[in-house]
Amino acid sequence: MIQIELKRLPHGEGLPLPAYATDHAAGLDVVAAESLTLAAGARHAVATGFAIAIPEGYEVQVRPRSGLALKHGITCLNTPGTIDADYRGEVKIILANLGSEPFEIVRGERIAQLVPAAVTKATFAEMETLSDTIRGAGGFGSTGR
Repeated sequence: MIQIELKRLPHGEGLPLPAYATDHAAGLDVVAAESLTLAAGARHAVATGFAIAIPEGYEVQVRPRSGLALKHGITCLNTPGTIDADYRGEVKIILANLGSEPFEIVRGERIAQLVPAAVTKATFAEMETLSDTIRGAGGFGSTGR
């Protein structure tokens, strides 16, 4: 388990901190720090009222809540979103309404999940050819029917 430092912003006063809903949950629920109506087809970066300092070697992924996605068509764009360890601004959740009706976001309502994850660094080595595989260059459904 890692510790993530959190700074509550003035408009986040009185809101719960990100927290696991159950002992075995992978994501910490995060709530909205503002109320708004998200029109069908619209998107908005919803304020959370806090900033975080993620330890070096980690990121925090932003993921949608399955209940909002299934029941209302509310999802996070750029999913999973990445909050980098060197970002110190307010955490905002990019929500999109893929449903057919406006959706009311209420301050204090759970809107997304945050999942801390270790980061593996990589370098690229340019090559003239790549090793062969059965799949080869087939992509976008090439392994399906």
